Amino acid sequence: MLSQQLDHAWIAAHIPHQGSMCLLDSVQTWNQESILCVATSHRAADNPLRAHNRLGIACGIEYAAQAMAVHGALLAPIDSTRPKVGYLVSVRGVTMFVNRLDNITADLQVSATCIMASETNMLYEFSISAGDQCLLQGRAAVMLDADALQLI
Repeated sequence: MLSQQLDHAWIAAHIPHQGSMCLLDSVQTWNQESILCVATSHRAADNPLRAHNRLGIACGIEYAAQAMAVHGALLAPIDSTRPKVGYLVSVRGVTMFVNRLDNITADLQVSATCIMASETNMLYEFSISAGDQCLLQGRAAVMLDADALQLI
């Protein structure tokens, strides 16, 4: 894994999520297949995903999706004029080990591993953990540049 650490400002400059909706604090490590990010925003009272004064565990899927977006930005060719836009089209095999994220005191470790990639689709395995505890895991399918696809 590459050990280049990228901060919140770098992440916000490379994914569409802005302001408090940019949930990740840093990229710890990454390579062609995987990425490991850290987040502390799950503890923020103004987290935009909070509802009824809590942040449900299913919101962890958005954290994972942002890690996938960052991974895509890191893999984009340096000379590309515009990175491919990815759309989360499905999640499968999701297992939730806790009910909520806002009461987790440790930083979140958000990992995503690309297990299949083509010109138009990617399949990732993801997990969210805190310390040694896995909080959420599953798989996600991402469609790339859906607006560029021509329907027959």
